[in-house]
Amino acid sequence: MNNRKFYVLLGAAFIATSAILYFIQFLIFRDARDLFFYLVQDLAFLPFEVFLVVIVIERILARREKQALLLKLNMVVGTFFSEVGNESIRRILPSLKNKDELLQNLDVKSKWEHKEFQAALAFADKTQYRPDINLVNLPELKSFLVSKRNFLLRLLENPNLLEHERVTDLLWATFHLVEELEARPNFNNLPEADLRHLELDIERMYRQLTGEWVSYVEHLKNKYPYLFSLLVRTHPFQQNPSAVVKY
Repeated sequence: MNNRKFYVLLGAAFIATSAILYFIQFLIFRDARDLFFYLVQDLAFLPFEVFLVVIVIERILARREKQALLLKLNMVVGTFFSEVGNESIRRILPSLKNKDELLQNLDVKSKWEHKEFQAALAFADKTQYRPDINLVNLPELKSFLVSKRNFLLRLLENPNLLEHERVTDLLWATFHLVEELEARPNFNNLPEADLRHLELDIERMYRQLTGEWVSYVEHLKNKYPYLFSLLVRTHPFQQNPSAVVKY
């Protein structure tokens, strides 16, 4: 309400100032015809001026601001994958029943272009991730994710993430899995229903994880080729990842 009142008063002050200046001009030159002519001319130009300033320039500035925000956001996403995401992918992947299908479709190559990344993203979004809970080392996964709890909390406090729903969903899915694992003192003799529940939590997090991973990798290829080069050699969706440059 205070902001609205301020803008109303500001607008009234500008209009009053303009009227006073026109009145002073009339008092000096005593030529109402020319005064009215230039007033109408200024009003005729006003719609184009509004279009130029409000539509064109504002959109250019908004686009630049959005690009700067996306750059900051991708830095946050990169930190997430370095600290949590890549290792989570590696630890859970062996338990997936459709592991071979993932390796076939998500094995990013250095020669990939936008078309290949879009196909991989479509696959990541539509595929069904089917973890076998008996093949997941739950104590080790719990230990790893719980050790990253404070890091995840700091990411959730980042206001830039509010602009990206996919990243926010990924962080919440990851944090929920952390809480589920931490709430169980051990994983011995868990009932079948509880094991199925943990499978669903892992599947939810992994679905969000792989989709955002594909988008992030394409960003690296476009903006940071040297980081992309390392990732192509070390990412877990290949048979024998190795940082060693072989050719």
